[in-house]
Amino acid sequence: MKKVLFLFIAFGCIGITTEIFFTAIVDLIDMFQNGSINYKLQGKSYIWMFPIYGLAGIFFPLFMPYFEKFHAIIRAAIYATGILIIEFITGALLDFFIGSCPWEYQYGWHIMGYIRIDYFPLWAGFGYMIETIVKFLSKFKV
Repeated sequence: MKKVLFLFIAFGCIGITTEIFFTAIVDLIDMFQNGSINYKLQGKSYIWMFPIYGLAGIFFPLFMPYFEKFHAIIRAAIYATGILIIEFITGALLDFFIGSCPWEYQYGWHIMGYIRIDYFPLWAGFGYMIETIVKFLSKFKV
């Protein structure tokens, strides 16, 4: 149980940190395209994201053994699909319970504002990164 809690907290922190870096970089790219550059690199996230990212620490170790036999690209695609499903479900649940989905995608190929299909390659990379981190953290005795 301590290991599950450790992985939940670790992935909550890793997910939020990654999201803050990602949003800062995307905002910088948008500013370059719009001609007004702000070098503050202010990223953002939501407290709701901590438990959502924390779920990766629970689900990835459970399902990774089933996918080990697949090539890395296939595993990354499976992870991206799973992440998009979780993102859709949690977005819909947050929308239902608090009245809005905090990330509400309005641009790109989105479905109901809950997920962006064009982020699939990014989620695939993130999933592969999570796989690598799970393998690393699993070596520690908690």
